[in-house]
Amino acid sequence: MKRLLPLTMLLALSSVGPAQAGLFSDEEARRAINELRSESNNRLERLEASSRGQLELASQNELLKAEISKLNGQIEVLRHEMESLKQRQRDFYVDLDNRVRQIESSRTASAPATPPADPAAESAAYETALNLLKEAKYKDALAGFEQFISQHPRSSLLPGAHFWAGNAALQAKEVATASKYFNAVLTNWPRDPVAPDALLGLANSQQALGDAKSSQETLKKVVERFPDSSAATAAKQRLAKKTP
Repeated sequence: MKRLLPLTMLLALSSVGPAQAGLFSDEEARRAINELRSESNNRLERLEASSRGQLELASQNELLKAEISKLNGQIEVLRHEMESLKQRQRDFYVDLDNRVRQIESSRTASAPATPPADPAAESAAYETALNLLKEAKYKDALAGFEQFISQHPRSSLLPGAHFWAGNAALQAKEVATASKYFNAVLTNWPRDPVAPDALLGLANSQQALGDAKSSQETLKKVVERFPDSSAATAAKQRLAKKTP
């Protein structure tokens, strides 16, 4: 028995080593597998986050493209409206100029004014200022008409020069100056054919100053004083828009 005990103990001790080695290998394997699994999950999450980010970026790009396209369309519409407005304004000045010329011609034929010292110079100065107004060079046109008024105080074109000076000043945002010239027409030439349009211009000046009440009253005066004029027609249309 004394000889067998050491051998038994040796066998028992020898059997412990492989078991522990086997247990250690399983733990290492499990740890490695867990690490691989964790790394794989992290990588998958990063890929998913990246994919979501790319999808969101692509979606935002599409929204931006749609918004830009919409803005470009609005800009094109505004550009077209501005061109149409400029053309209507040019047409307005041409039409009004034609009417003023006809009026001035008939007035000159019926009641000749004092002959100008230099008819060609007078006509050229008037035409130059009027062309500047048609070209939307409002400040230059205003200066041209003011110079004309100063240099030709007895001209038969003075009512028209004052009227056009008022229009140029109004377009140049010099509203007080515009009112001065429109009032000059109404005070000095109240029966002149340009008086209805001058009164309408005064209403426009009052509106530009934010005095809507006075503007409405002036529009009513246009209709009352000059019922058969084209200015009265325009005044009626504006008054109708203000009616509840």
